Amino acid sequence: MMLGDLGADVIKVENPKGGDDTRAWGPPYAENKSLEDKGRGESAYFLCANRNKKSITVDMKSEGGRKLLHDLVRQSDVLVENYLPGKLSKMGMGYEQLKKINPKLVYASITGYGQTGPYADRPGYDVIIEAEAGLMHITGEPDGSPVKVGVAITDLTTGLYAHSAILAALIKRGVTGKGQWIDCSLIESQVASLANIASNYLVGGREAQRMGTSHPSIVPYQVLPTKDSFVMVGAGNDGQFAKLCKRIGLEHLLDDPKFATNSDRVRHRKEVIQILTDRLTQEPTEHWLEKLNGAGFPFAPINNIQQTFEHPQIKARGLVQEVEHERAGTVKLVGPPTKFSDFKPSIRLPPPVLGAHNEEVLQNVLNYSPETIQSLRKEGAIGPQ
Repeated sequence: MMLGDLGADVIKVENPKGGDDTRAWGPPYAENKSLEDKGRGESAYFLCANRNKKSITVDMKSEGGRKLLHDLVRQSDVLVENYLPGKLSKMGMGYEQLKKINPKLVYASITGYGQTGPYADRPGYDVIIEAEAGLMHITGEPDGSPVKVGVAITDLTTGLYAHSAILAALIKRGVTGKGQWIDCSLIESQVASLANIASNYLVGGREAQRMGTSHPSIVPYQVLPTKDSFVMVGAGNDGQFAKLCKRIGLEHLLDDPKFATNSDRVRHRKEVIQILTDRLTQEPTEHWLEKLNGAGFPFAPINNIQQTFEHPQIKARGLVQEVEHERAGTVKLVGPPTKFSDFKPSIRLPPPVLGAHNEEVLQNVLNYSPETIQSLRKEGAIGPQ
């Protein structure tokens, strides 16, 4: 999808019998407003991840379907797949096979555990990898159970790593004239994303623990309660801590040697957090937001999703865009988050209906005749018209 945002012509290959599983991941579903097609509307889940793509339906197990995909590979720059290792090779779609058809092809494999190793043949799912690769262990309150992140963050992180790897491979191809195979896994992407937590263990032998919203090395840097809700405070250095104390009427803390430096505050975490909590719970969140505005350190309310999309900065940046969908009519979607000085990524295509671009791709990209397309339909290699 991110490649599509940057202008790539992305063709999503789906099973003719139902397509992408996420089409059925609901409710909620977008209302189907089509007068001709009375099927169930697309899921909100599918709509969020499939902008700027075209959809074709292909049965890869059929001879005609495989030939169709081989013809498509001949004209493609990149192929992205997420099958178990070895599965596509059995269908004539492995890297070594396609490399002979198109030596310039960048072939990106995204799996749970990678192409090699003792776990390579296991399927991988976001929440499973969150548990297995340390993230769930460090997420949640100190005295609570392990908690998954609110979105499929391991999937998203892996997609970002794969995206940058594909772009790097394309740049390399511009030098060598050759494509290559990218091996990207959920588990490695998640471990790489442990960042300072991983380094604390590797360098200092320190086992991590759940800390809620607090930071292991910075105090105060966490959500704190107010009289009516919560506020996130990030006093990341001694100067910012001084500004916080002055704004909320706790200047006397600056004379206490227990809180003089960040290292001191980390050692006396419970005490300083209790003092801050006692003060902040005397007034509602809105009072503190006004009091802290312009103070010179980061802070924020804990917004729900409605408040997030009503945020004046989100509105000013034009992140939410409207597109016209074949079945759902006007749909609001989160658009590309990156801004360029000489290029404006946009939603050029709405998330596609299953097989919506069969005719377009087969005729205009592959130059198939109507007779060839009809033959593929009879064979069951593509979906119905």
